[in-house]
Formats: sequence, C-alpha cells, structure tokens
Amino acid sequence: MSVTGSNKFAIIGLAGYIASRHLAAMKNVGGSLLYSHDLSDSVGIVDRYFPDAGFTVNPSCFRKELEKGAVDYLSVCTPNYLHTPHSISGLECGVDVICEKPLATSMKDLELMEMAELRTGRQIHPILQLRLHPEIISLRHFMENRATDTLPDIDLTYVTPRGAWYMESWKGDPQRSGGLIANIGIHFIDMLGWIFGNTSHITIHHSSPDCISGLLLLKKGRVRFFLSINKAHMPHSTEGDTWKACRCMTVDGNPFDFSDISGELHSLSYARILEGKGFSTRDARLSVEIIEKIRSAVPQGVKGDCHPMLLNI
Repeated sequence: MSVTGSNKFAIIGLAGYIASRHLAAMKNVGGSLLYSHDLSDSVGIVDRYFPDAGFTVNPSCFRKELEKGAVDYLSVCTPNYLHTPHSISGLECGVDVICEKPLATSMKDLELMEMAELRTGRQIHPILQLRLHPEIISLRHFMENRATDTLPDIDLTYVTPRGAWYMESWKGDPQRSGGLIANIGIHFIDMLGWIFGNTSHITIHHSSPDCISGLLLLKKGRVRFFLSINKAHMPHSTEGDTWKACRCMTVDGNPFDFSDISGELHSLSYARILEGKGFSTRDARLSVEIIEKIRSAVPQGVKGDCHPMLLNI
C-alpha cells in the first residue's frame, strides 16, 4: 500500500488510543513524521514508527514548528471537542489536515471548519474508513442493484465493550465527546447515510450513558439500531469472547458483518488522501447532521418498532 513521495506529517494527540493507527498509516504510505505534540508525555509508542520525530508538550512550540512550512499534513487525533480548533489551527499554519472522526460534534463547528478551508485555501480530510470496508462496499452495491423500490428493513447491532475507564475519561462526558452516538456511533451513522441517504424521521427508544437505541427512517431504508459499550449486551452468539466487538447488520434478512475495522483501513485512507482521493468536510456533513438530531431527540421508551436487542436488557 506504499505511496511514493516525500510526504511529511505532524500529529497532535500522540498519546491517544487512535494515534497508533495514524502512525502506522504514515509509515505504510512511505511518509515521515517530523513533529508531534500532546499534553501528556506518555508517547513512547512513536519510537516504534518514527524514533527521530520531534516532540513537545508545549502548544505554542508545536504551532511554531507547523508555521515553518516543512509539513504537508497535520493529523488530528485529539479528543472530539478539540477537532475543530486543532484542525482550523493546522489550516491557518498552511497545512492540510487529516482528522479523526467525528469530524465535528455539531453543525456549528463543522461550518467553522468549512469557512476556515475557504479562508486558507487548505483542506480537511476526515477519516471515514468504513466507506472503504469491503463488506460495506458490497452492501452499497447490493442496494444499488436491488430489484425492488420498497424500503428495506435494516437491523444494525453495534456492541463494542469498554471498561470502567471509559466513563471516567473525556469519552464519558457528552460535552467533550458528543455522547455515545458521536464518539462510537459515528462509524455506523456515516455508513448508513452514505448508503441509505438522509433521515426523514428519528425515534429514540432508549438512551443511557452506555447504550442508545432507536429507529431511523432514511431515504432508502428503515433502520432499527442498537449501540452499546456494555459487555453484558453482547449477543449470545459471541459468548466466550465478551470483549470482542460485534458490528453486524441485516438488510431484509441478508447478513452483513463489518466487525473487523482493522488499521489497514487507516492506511488505505491515507493512501487515497495522498492520491488526491480523500474524503472532504462535505462528505462528513450528513453524519454530523444526523448525530445532532439524535442528540436532541427525547427518548420515547421501549415501545413501538424497537430493535430486538432492546427487549432483552
């Protein structure tokens, strides 16, 4: 998956969980990491990929390095609420940005990012790696070649267990993460919008810090979804490995399993960006719109057309 060239990177949020996938992607496309920054100094993982990379815990020093003009791309791997200011800062320093999902947690923030792109002439590329997943591509082809015009019934189950640390971190704070639907649900929200279009109606049946479930009426499908980080909610079929993520979906009874979201999809995302085929802020717009609607919806209780998993908890 190597891309030839002398692409030079900087990264902010080096101590975070997702940073290792970005570092591996930079390495796999033949890039080099010049500068890195985090407020935490627990960043030894960088030695595995780029032992000569510069590092600072000082935000001002990091910005000055970006302003020198030696970097082509800034990778933003910071907590969700910082994606907007850090991406805009990168644009203002004269570099293009590669930003983890969710690109923004509100439409207001997304519009600030779009205006910054216009003002600086630089681009932000969101990581939307599920669009590159073979099973998701197969599903999109399935929908495009579907013989009937009737709306398909879709059940989506997304259980990815997390320990007690999750709620104690910024991820458990809706003001900083955007809540469960933005922090983890962004994966399937973007995928659903890409395949089935915008929402005409949203019903939320249940919403708690560790689980959210509801019904999305999309342009091309009816989706009952169940999202949880509680390992007790794992489907019975996965017993024996309660920490393994379950990401599966049925479309009119046809199964599609996208449980494997490997780091290779990040490398493929980087390769496409370097080839001029990366995703844009416009591509991320629909998922941010849907998330904002879900976050403002009032839960209706376990009644009506609920996801089957919701009846078991």
